Amino acid sequence: MPVFTQRLDNEQLNDDQLQQLKVQQEAGNYLSLDFDTRQRSRFKADTQSGITIGVDLPRTETLKRSCVLADANSNLMQVFAADQALTCVTTQGDEFLLMKAAYHLGNRHVPLMITPSALFFEPDHVLSDMLVRLGVHVEDVNAPFESETGAYQSGHAHGGHSHDNQSHSHSHSHSHDDHSHSH
Repeated sequence: MPVFTQRLDNEQLNDDQLQQLKVQQEAGNYLSLDFDTRQRSRFKADTQSGITIGVDLPRTETLKRSCVLADANSNLMQVFAADQALTCVTTQGDEFLLMKAAYHLGNRHVPLMITPSALFFEPDHVLSDMLVRLGVHVEDVNAPFESETGAYQSGHAHGGHSHDNQSHSHSHSHSHDDHSHSH
């Protein structure tokens, strides 16, 4: 089983490598992974063509869509964000109400994908109920999930759980309508 141990920046890829990835994609030799799997640094997965591979990366950040991995023999493997169950939050053109929904989800430290007209998060009925009470439209969808990265993070995104061995602490005071999470 090939084991991929290095993440490559797409900007570092040469024309031959880009062509190799294109050929691999046409043959189904790539990974399509959900958000939870892309947050892990060590896992086994099957390519779309059914080949089992291992991933053993240094504890870093979430694998983003189109991320490229390499093994010790310089073989490449591209990672894509798979469609998965998500909750989509929209309003009828009320940007302020959508901002309020984003605030309440952020206040609960929910991984959130933000687009100009919608918010997406992994399904949670308690959060969906809260948002409906707020007055937004909530709908179950299937789509790739790329959560927003933290404002204090530089370079690649950290999936919200890893901080590259830096000490990290924060404190803040705010009230919650419910106590659905802890710090």
